[in-house]
Parts: sequence; C-alpha cells; structure tokens
Amino acid sequence: MYYVNREQIERRLNMLPELVQVLRATNSLNEKTLIEHYAEGRALHLAIEVVTDVGSYLIDGFIMRDASSYEDIVDIIYGEGVIDGDLHLVLIELVRLRKPLVQDYIDWNGQGTRELINRLPECLEVCAKRVRDYLDNEGIKV
Repeated sequence: MYYVNREQIERRLNMLPELVQVLRATNSLNEKTLIEHYAEGRALHLAIEVVTDVGSYLIDGFIMRDASSYEDIVDIIYGEGVIDGDLHLVLIELVRLRKPLVQDYIDWNGQGTRELINRLPECLEVCAKRVRDYLDNEGIKV
C-alpha cells in the first residue's frame, strides 16, 4: 500500500486557478506596469513550485525512482503516465525558468516567455486534471 498525501497535493493544485488568472491577465498586456511584471514573475515561480511539489509528492508516495533535478521530477511523472508528452514539453520549459527566476533574478526581465505564458494557463489546468485522474485511478482519496 502506498502513502500518498493527497491533501497536500490538493492544497497545491488548488493554487493553480489563481496563478492561471494572473498569467492570463499579465500576458494579455502589451506594456506591463512594474507590479504586473513582478506579479507575472511570481506566478511563474509559484507554478514551478506547485508542479515540482506535486511531482515530488507523487514520486515519494508511489515510490517512483528518485529525482535528481526539477526537470527530472517532470520526466518521472511523464514516464509514469501521470502526464502526456505535450504537457511534459511545456512543464519542462516551465521548470527551466526556475534558475532565472530564483537565482538570476537580477537579470530576469521576462523576455522570451510570452509563447510559454500563452500556453501555460491551459496546461496548468490540464496538469491538475491529469494528476487528479491519476490519483483517482490509483484509488487515492482525500
């Protein structure tokens, strides 16, 4: 029997609608205020944390192989069938932003992220659904 902390997974997945709302609002702007720029960066950062935290809970709970990096977390949940190939590609692109957002923040200006942010809201919604479906199929209740 596995111990998967669905309550903690759900708490993180429940953050996604607000993050999606911020990403949709900021990405639709041609010019961003300073606050909108920082809101978008924080929403991206939190989206990364949600995806990797949820992935880590799944990996730990289902005793999947150990992850060696943020990208590896996404690779493992793809390999285990939690997410599909298209979603995998977008989430890999997302988690690759962690270093620029968290470590190289002085130089981060958000350039080159518009295409990702265009796709990301829908992908985050799909990701939440796929994780919930996976847990339901495995019989893991809240």
